[in-house]
Amino acid sequence: MSERFISVEGIGRRYAGAAVFEDLWLSIARGEFVCMIGHSGCGKTTVLNILAGLDRPSDGVVIVDGQAIEGPSLDRAVIFQSHALLPWRTVVGNVAFAVASRWPRRARADIEAHARRFIALVGLEGSEGKRPAELSGGMKQRVGIARALAIEPKIMLMDEPFSALDALTRGTLQDEVRRICLTTGQTAFMITHDVDEAIYLADRIVLMTNGPGAEIAEIVENPLPKERRRADIHRHPGFYAIRNHLIDFLVTRSRSFRDEPRNRDRRHPLVVRPGVPEPAVVGGTGEWRMASGE
Repeated sequence: MSERFISVEGIGRRYAGAAVFEDLWLSIARGEFVCMIGHSGCGKTTVLNILAGLDRPSDGVVIVDGQAIEGPSLDRAVIFQSHALLPWRTVVGNVAFAVASRWPRRARADIEAHARRFIALVGLEGSEGKRPAELSGGMKQRVGIARALAIEPKIMLMDEPFSALDALTRGTLQDEVRRICLTTGQTAFMITHDVDEAIYLADRIVLMTNGPGAEIAEIVENPLPKERRRADIHRHPGFYAIRNHLIDFLVTRSRSFRDEPRNRDRRHPLVVRPGVPEPAVVGGTGEWRMASGE
């Protein structure tokens, strides 16, 4: 990784004395797309909330671009599972509201022009005057994405933003998010339960063990090329290797990982690249093993 843009340093979170997760260490480079996968209860959303400044860790610190996170900031945009739009505002009004919050001294015409540019970027040109009640679920999420991107955040945080959508709309929005992130160089961190979504979108995938007391088990490097198309990824020789590796972890190893005999250093989680014809551990500490898939 060429640059440590986001640094998660030993964070833990406890509620009423019970640890949700402990001693998480993770670095994310500028322009990287990272997904986190794990079963419910492992603290994925809590990690995202800490990155957003909406929650505070019980231990440790998160540093973004050289500054520790102390609370919410317009440098970090969040896209939630629900669209969270203001129902009385139009599409352009919702996006412009965020733009005006980011740059309050800008002229109204400049704010609207800026908002319209990002509305067009997500494919909603022509719908600027509609209110949320007039939009489909997919269109509402597009507005949420436009609103997040319009403030030009240092990091875009996504908490299963497509989980409530039908398969066709979900795939279309995944395509849009991928295209926009590649075009703009946007840094992104996303929570998902969808293995195929993570493979399609992410550069790296963080695997969490089961909670309580969850930890980062592995960081999986995606062997697929950066430029990838949905219609072709299943033909890539590394696709089924990484898919099988992720599913095997979720079905079996996420429960038993802490009992596996290995010397782990939580500061340097195991980094694995499935699908290579040689030992696939490429970083971190732990035993060497094959991860070539079937």
